[in-house]
Amino acid sequence: MHVLVTGGAGFIGCYLTRRLLAEGHRVTVMDNFFRASRESLADVRDHSLLSIYEGDIRRYADFEKLPSGIEMIYHLAAQSNVMGAVSGLDYSFETNVGGTYNALKFARERSVRRFVFASSRESYGEAQYIPVDENHPLNSKNAYGASKLCGERYCAVFNQTYGLDVFTVRLANVYGRGDSNRVIPIFIDKALRGEALTIYGGKQLIDFIGVDTVTDVFMEIMTHEGSAEAVNVGSGRGTTLFDLAEEILKLSGSASPLEVLPAREVEVVRFVADTKRFRKIFRTSLPENPLSLLPQMISDEKKSGKC
Repeated sequence: MHVLVTGGAGFIGCYLTRRLLAEGHRVTVMDNFFRASRESLADVRDHSLLSIYEGDIRRYADFEKLPSGIEMIYHLAAQSNVMGAVSGLDYSFETNVGGTYNALKFARERSVRRFVFASSRESYGEAQYIPVDENHPLNSKNAYGASKLCGERYCAVFNQTYGLDVFTVRLANVYGRGDSNRVIPIFIDKALRGEALTIYGGKQLIDFIGVDTVTDVFMEIMTHEGSAEAVNVGSGRGTTLFDLAEEILKLSGSASPLEVLPAREVEVVRFVADTKRFRKIFRTSLPENPLSLLPQMISDEKKSGKC
């Protein structure tokens, strides 16, 4: 199958791209390299089934440069960070809303068979109950969540009006090797440097899910019928930031102190995914330990010599 991965050089995208190639699919990556490194796919750059296009989903003209024959789209490209959406409000809207519309328009005009949209748990806003199922009110608390919710609405419109086969997943906090500028890589970096680990507020309860599991889910979607309803993809287990910090300090052997600062108002405090719908749809197993990737991440960071 010929697959387009928008944001294919990004954190989740590069995992998915490698997996698609390993299973014999032709892959076209579209990325503007705003956050992603041009070296993230260096090991497969010369693969005969891979084409990389530097383009921006905010510009429809960049989609028109893509090759013909694309059968499926994984739309991962986004301004994918809550605080980044605060500091770059226009970029977040133009990318996550306008860019998603462009991707959907391209899918319709090219008669793409399936469109997979990576939405976020931020669409829900602050949890009214735990765990959060897919029927929870969608009350986005910040610009990032609002932009993802707008993307979901456009996906629904293209499905209902134009018959586009759409599969929407609401991702919890995805982490793993290669991630940056989010809480786990930040904590690991600071722990290995002996610097204070900063916790804002301290009441957070977070659902972490490994990027390897998310990649398995995305691959499984290739064999499923489209889902008219969004599906949570999370571990179904909550971790406090204090527990996360304690585990990182223990695994790294660090004596870094904890620093607790006032909460940042735009951040959702508590979220744990209800996984009942997920378990009905997917065969992919969810990990018993949502933090199982930490030891390898810490080992890799130590070997990198950056700390």
